[in-house]
Amino acid sequence: MDDIAISVKGVSTLFNLNRDKSMGIKEYVIKALQRKLYYDAFWALKDVSFEVRKGEVMGIMGLNGSGKSTLLKLIAGVFKPTEGTIEVRGEIAPLLELGSGFDYEFSARENVYMNGAMFGHSPAYMKTMYESIMDFAELWDFEDVPLKNLSSGMAARLGFSIATNVSPDILIIDEVLGVGDYRFSQKCETRIGELLSGGATVLLVSHNIATIQTLCTRALLLRGGQLVAMGAVDEVCAVYAQS
Repeated sequence: MDDIAISVKGVSTLFNLNRDKSMGIKEYVIKALQRKLYYDAFWALKDVSFEVRKGEVMGIMGLNGSGKSTLLKLIAGVFKPTEGTIEVRGEIAPLLELGSGFDYEFSARENVYMNGAMFGHSPAYMKTMYESIMDFAELWDFEDVPLKNLSSGMAARLGFSIATNVSPDILIIDEVLGVGDYRFSQKCETRIGELLSGGATVLLVSHNIATIQTLCTRALLLRGGQLVAMGAVDEVCAVYAQS
């Protein structure tokens, strides 16, 4: 078990979806007090089990709504599963959504230090990493510009650079490689290779079959919240292509 970075056992996640989405806050509170709120149960994940070995790049595939992002958020500790257990060994750097953890009123420089604090790093440590972060993101001309004035691609470059320059044990990437130009995507692939050579584990969600085939050592496929295929990348990609 010493070589296992992530262990997911019998994980299920239930969301209660409010049937009436047109209510204002006042009406919602009144109905809640009167116990007249009605929900539909939705299982985003159902009895999912798998393990990821240290140093692996595990591709996670599935159509929209299949439970991919929910699974990543559970592993990252954003919320807990309704059933089952998740065990993670190592420091996680999650890139779950473009710009997640950023304050768009703050400058790129300020967001570097704020994001570093979210990962548990001190300002002194982030100061030592700042130059390499900005070099990779190629944002020196915009370091004191509020993030709201930058493009989505620039924000993606900054987020990826922060997460990968702090040398995490486990890197979680949710579609971030699909944002930005071709040259940036190539830089990301190179950086992931560097992390792997240092023993990092990567979870990568992508709809791009070519990206999964290029970067991943194994893959799994979710469909309707259930694990329907896992194993060799080409085999899982072939099943996904028929979805």
